[in-house]
Parts: sequence; C-alpha cells; structure tokens
Amino acid sequence: MQQLPIPCPGHLVPDATDRFDAVYRAAKTQRAVFVGIEREGERWTVKADALTAGPGHVVDDAVNAALRAAIACLVHERETGTDAFAGPLYFMLHGVPSEGRARELAAAFHAALYGDLGPLRRAVPGTDVDQDAGTSD
Repeated sequence: MQQLPIPCPGHLVPDATDRFDAVYRAAKTQRAVFVGIEREGERWTVKADALTAGPGHVVDDAVNAALRAAIACLVHERETGTDAFAGPLYFMLHGVPSEGRARELAAAFHAALYGDLGPLRRAVPGTDVDQDAGTSD
C-alpha cells in the first residue's frame, strides 16, 4: 500500500472495510499515522491512530484538544454516534451518514495528527480550533 500524502485528500483515504488489519499493518510498517474508513451497513466509521507512526511522533496537547472538540461538535450535531472515541492517540467515529463525509473527516483527522488543523477547521467549522496547535516529530 502506498503511503498517504500529508495532508491526505479525502479520495485517497483507504476504505478498510473487511481489510482493516492489512491497512493498519501497512501504516505501521511505513511508520505513518493510520487513517481509514469502514462501511457499517448504511453508515460509515472513521478511524485514525497515531500509534502506528512510532514513538517519535508526538501529538501536541492542543491538537488533542481540537480533535476532542471536533468530536464533541459532531456528536452534538448528530453527525456521529455518541460512542465516538476521542483520543489521545486513537480516534473513532461511528455512524457517519455518508462515505463522502467519512472521507472528509478522516482526511481532516489525519492532517490534524500531523499538526495541520486547517482541514479540521473546514470539516467541522463549529469547532474552536487553536491556530497555533501542532505536532513535533
């Protein structure tokens, strides 16, 4: 599997439905942040995990706060289920209504886990995202 660009456009986010282990293993081998979407009946799940990037990839506290705020906003707006998992290194959103929206959110979470909060601001505009948040590698 080819390594994803950073930021990753939504159309390149892998569909990990029925192949999660292979997609996750590829990210781990590449020492890259894992991101993927999976179909759940009529809805979608978004998964992002910074653990696959290795111990040198540190996610800034402000990034975690921004991702948690985005998840809270998505739950409040009923764009994802209340069983969303909000970090600090692993994030999961269940019940996303469409593949397109799942891809957009996955790409935004992926970019955020690399310190770029711009896509998250655009994907979840109701979130108060710190302009100076980032990561260090």
